[in-house]
Amino acid sequence: MVRWLLAWALMLGLGAVLAPAARADDVSAAARGVVRVLAIATVDGEMVDIEHGTGFAVAPNRIVTNAHVVELLERYPGEAVLAIVPSEGERSYEGRLLRVDTARDLALIEVREVRLPPLTLYTGALGEGDASIALGYPGNVDLATARSADDFVTPTAPVRSQGVLSGNRRLEGTAVLVHTASIARGNSGGPLLDRCGRVLGVNSALTRGEEGDASFAFAIADNELVAFLRDAGQPVATIATPCVTLADADARDRADAERQSVEDRERARAAAERAREDRLAALDTARADNAERRENMIALAALLLALSVLAAGGAGLLASRGDTRRARWAAGGGAVLLAGAIIVFVLRPDFDPASVKGGDAATAATRATPLAGVLQCTLMPERSRIIVSPVETVRFDWRADGCMNRRTQYAEAPGGGWERILVPGEDATVSVLRFDPVSGSYTNSRYLLSAEAMDRARTLRGQVQQKACESGTGARAALATQQSAIRTALPAQANERLVYRCTRAG
Repeated sequence: MVRWLLAWALMLGLGAVLAPAARADDVSAAARGVVRVLAIATVDGEMVDIEHGTGFAVAPNRIVTNAHVVELLERYPGEAVLAIVPSEGERSYEGRLLRVDTARDLALIEVREVRLPPLTLYTGALGEGDASIALGYPGNVDLATARSADDFVTPTAPVRSQGVLSGNRRLEGTAVLVHTASIARGNSGGPLLDRCGRVLGVNSALTRGEEGDASFAFAIADNELVAFLRDAGQPVATIATPCVTLADADARDRADAERQSVEDRERARAAAERAREDRLAALDTARADNAERRENMIALAALLLALSVLAAGGAGLLASRGDTRRARWAAGGGAVLLAGAIIVFVLRPDFDPASVKGGDAATAATRATPLAGVLQCTLMPERSRIIVSPVETVRFDWRADGCMNRRTQYAEAPGGGWERILVPGEDATVSVLRFDPVSGSYTNSRYLLSAEAMDRARTLRGQVQQKACESGTGARAALATQQSAIRTALPAQANERLVYRCTRAG
């Protein structure tokens, strides 16, 4: 905290430095929900005191900070106000104190006129040496860069510093994390994050290095924060899935793609071998059947020939006895039998391998039938990168023409399958949804964007005309073109990728 911060800043009058462009990573995504907290006390219309700290959103309109950041409201009842300055936007907002726990040094604030992206608490196992990142508004940086009092109520990105976790301790009865990320007065109430941007604790205090001693910082542990929020009746998102960095996720995806390619080649080889064996078996069966039919027809031709010979002999015998009429009938019958024998012999089947239909069963078995109807999709953590989303089952109704749940039309995706890009009106997250009915893979790639990037995405979304399901290929092609413009405006890499395997619902 910095007392009389505004007055000092006005006296210094130092030039401000330009904030660097937002980084497209998980910590920058978390920074969207980090705010500056100002407690300002006035008496008879004049400012008499000011406290400065950091806070972060645990719900779109709820902020956590340290109790000592807002203690002016207790010292000046009815004469102190809270100002909440988001990291993005154009203005600050008034906050209302909801709950204070001085034992844990935590406070909960409500802000009504703005929606903030909430941060997620990581409740999984922690280890000494794990990376830790502090976000906040250190007072020494403010003093060095502020040009006027307006700078303290103007939205700006928080400062980040990185260190490692050094252990677990208790500070005045409260569980805390000891870490080496650099913090200063003004960082109080700000989040301590892991590399995936999940909250590990709430920064609250630091040691002073004297005579060569190293400096360490303390963050109130998440279990204390969860208990505080539970007592306040405030829900909060938690996750225990270990952090997988973007680099690790890329390496895993490459390994998965290589393994999948090897498996596909092996399946294709096995299918080809099965098809070859089935073909040989089909040829053997067809050859045996052909030989049997051929022998039967030759035997029939021989029988007809024998009968024709007998008929000819009978005709000669009848003619020698003067029975001309019956002799003619016998001779005619013999001729017919002879012709039949010749025809049957000529039509005996030859063996033609090309006419044999067989060996396609194994190949056909490798072709999956595209899924349709009501589907249930189970999250596959081993193929996903989960940083903030809960592990849940997805259920939807799919139609062969790309219509989901009878209201949302998907377009043919580059490389196969179907795709739809969702740009919500309030939440600062763009979702690229892809579904492959053949493999049963459903993927939700989530981009946690800055306010400026979301504004661009919403502008492009306004150009998408197709809202409901339309089965025409022309309408789907237009949708694909419109979605391509949104996809081009997104970062090269998603913050979160949720991969599901879908099956027909029972």
